Amino acid sequence: MARNNDDRDTRYILKKIWKYLYKYKFAIIISIMLTFISNAFSLVGPMLSGYAIEVIEYGRGNIDFSKIFYYGFLMALFYVASSILSYIISIIMVKTARNVVYSLRKDAFETILNLPVSYFDKNSVGDILSKLTYDIDTMGSTLSTDLVNILTSVVTLVGSFFMMFAISKKLVLIFFITIPMSVMATKYITKRTRPLFRKRAKKIGDLNGFVEEHISGIKVIKAYNKEAKALDDFQKVNKDAVDAYYNAEYYGSMTMALMTFINNLSLACISTVGSILYLMNQMTLGQISSFVLYSRKFSGPIREISNLIADMQSAFAASERVFKFIDENREEKDKIDAEDLKNIGGKVDMKNVTFSYDLNEKVLEDLNINAKPNTVVAIVGPTGSGKTTIINLLMKFYNRDKGEISVDDKSIDDIKIKSIRGAYAMVLQETWLFEGTIYENIAYGNENATLDDVKRVAKLAKIDDFIEKLPDGYNTMISGNGDNISKGQKQLLNIARAMLTDAKMLILDEATSNIDSKTEVQIQNALLEVMKGRTCFIIAHRLSTIKNADQILVLNGGKIVEKGNHRELLEKDGFYANLFKSQF
Repeated sequence: MARNNDDRDTRYILKKIWKYLYKYKFAIIISIMLTFISNAFSLVGPMLSGYAIEVIEYGRGNIDFSKIFYYGFLMALFYVASSILSYIISIIMVKTARNVVYSLRKDAFETILNLPVSYFDKNSVGDILSKLTYDIDTMGSTLSTDLVNILTSVVTLVGSFFMMFAISKKLVLIFFITIPMSVMATKYITKRTRPLFRKRAKKIGDLNGFVEEHISGIKVIKAYNKEAKALDDFQKVNKDAVDAYYNAEYYGSMTMALMTFINNLSLACISTVGSILYLMNQMTLGQISSFVLYSRKFSGPIREISNLIADMQSAFAASERVFKFIDENREEKDKIDAEDLKNIGGKVDMKNVTFSYDLNEKVLEDLNINAKPNTVVAIVGPTGSGKTTIINLLMKFYNRDKGEISVDDKSIDDIKIKSIRGAYAMVLQETWLFEGTIYENIAYGNENATLDDVKRVAKLAKIDDFIEKLPDGYNTMISGNGDNISKGQKQLLNIARAMLTDAKMLILDEATSNIDSKTEVQIQNALLEVMKGRTCFIIAHRLSTIKNADQILVLNGGKIVEKGNHRELLEKDGFYANLFKSQF
């Protein structure tokens, strides 16, 4: 069963590699042709060497040095031509590998953008990065060097065999013993090393995931004085990665040692049998010399191929990870008859919605929400009650198990996903900024925004003073994810970005969590202005921020236990009232 799986995986990988190489088929065909010519030139050398030795052997004191120099000059000429062609082949294949790596990274990143959100909840960011960097680099290295070496080795192997066959059929019989030994040894080791290279690729991905996670949380590690524990944990993950690497390389290198032994054994047999044939006047010294040189050329590719097997196994393991990632199930596609949202009113309904991230535990159960156009709906409740899950369902990041979700009385299943998400502006608790200017970050959600538009929303978000005081103002560059500004400032930039969109619906998921109380009060009026004319969903732990909401939904255990406005819920003196009082 394992063998069948390996064969199936090999076919799958080769099919995928050919798909990418096919675009550059002309470059590969030229490389193959040049490889044949290059190796043909190099194969002439041993034959000319044999001729030179025969001139000496039969000269008997009257050696024709002009012939020797002539053969030597031809040998040098052919070897130089072969080297030049090999250089050209290498350049072609390096460029081809570069283009393939470019295409692979492009497709892999496109996959990232089209994967469902659930994939990133289940897989480490570091492991994904490892596939885009280490694994694809491994494939590129194999394509640029190992592929040429294997092709050259095969051509040399076949050419050398025919030349030896032409010189002495008796000596060639020795290879009918050593070649099967080489094939069986290679097959035996390859079968056992392939799982080791798979494990190595996975462990390196785990190591990258661990490092990425701890770099992201370095402040927390230092705050809790957990450097020693982090180092201990790293040593375990690092040891697993190093052990996996060592085992793969250790057993992979056995092939080289075995091939060297078998090749030396064949050379010893050739020398012995060739000497006997010379004494029996069945071979000349020139023929024996040429045969030995061709045998070295013949055994060289076998040794080279065995040496490349470890690299090929590593490349296959990397290719398997990359191609399986690229072939991951994409986000659910739109229905054929799905439509765009037009003239959005902003009415949102959820009827009897049930959802679970896995089949064992329901996060939401029989949920009903009716959000009228241009109203503010606040969703509150304890941690884990399902507040953010509602947002995930509204945005179609996840699909409900059952029930109905509609916008303007139209099921979201009948609406294009891009149209649904374009109808919402979002400000999340987790801020995200990209490396670029402040202007570019604020204008991210509206490609037609002018500098005046950006300044207008910055003033509404109470961040214009901060920006104007920067050396380059709105052209100030923000480093990766805004590490050179405070969390509160990052959140305000995200709020300004949402203000600039013309979306009819707005989602604020703990949008003011990183803002101090004084700034929060200042920005409430600005948010109220932005909410005008929009259907607003607010998730908040600070209940003071939702007093003016038209409707407050109180979640607990995935169900709505109370609903009403702030005053009505306080009068009930129930779950919401207890939550509110506990904060004051």
